[in-house]
Amino acid sequence: MKLADWPKQERPREKLLTLGACALTDAELLAIFLRTGISGLNAVELSAQLIQRFGSLRALLAANRQDFCAAKGLGDAKFVQLQAVLEMARRYLLEPLQRGAVFCNAEDTRNYLIARLRDEPHEVFAMLLLDAQHRLIAFKAVFQGTIDSAAVHPRVLVKTALDHQAAAVILAHNHPSGVAEPSEADRQITQRICDAMALMDIRVLDHFVIGDGQAVSFAERGLL
Repeated sequence: MKLADWPKQERPREKLLTLGACALTDAELLAIFLRTGISGLNAVELSAQLIQRFGSLRALLAANRQDFCAAKGLGDAKFVQLQAVLEMARRYLLEPLQRGAVFCNAEDTRNYLIARLRDEPHEVFAMLLLDAQHRLIAFKAVFQGTIDSAAVHPRVLVKTALDHQAAAVILAHNHPSGVAEPSEADRQITQRICDAMALMDIRVLDHFVIGDGQAVSFAERGLL
């Protein structure tokens, strides 16, 4: 059945205007983005089929260009639109936490780093560079590794901190597996970095391991 033949209050656009976006299912939200269906499927039916094919809405949104465009009803135009929407959403979430933001508690830092690192397909080791008042100077992704490891060199991290005249840093890296639990290797490299930073009188305030929507703080675990 065409969406135009649905009761008005059940159509995704009208439903959103009346009840708000939170009232819509994943398929209904995706249908608004797609706008049209294909032969034999309206936009909501197509959306439900696509979500089932990819396994979840998030998996669909994170799909690479080749996999995304291979799905019936999608293509380069939709891929470009989606990437623009996703990037706008990321910038919206991060805008309040750009240069000058004060990182005074673990929760603010956790939210920032999850937004920056959770969807990286490979392991990324990064630093938040802070001034003496713990205001953000810059976010720097310093190392990128394979799907499960990154070669981290403390001297490079120290040089990056010195180049930005940072008084303190917060370390962060993601686990693409989605499991945020720190490994023994994570603990060892953190200690090496802390020792190297201490020689330059730069404080390491925390180290966060980012998983799938969660982040483990070394400071909260008493590991620093």
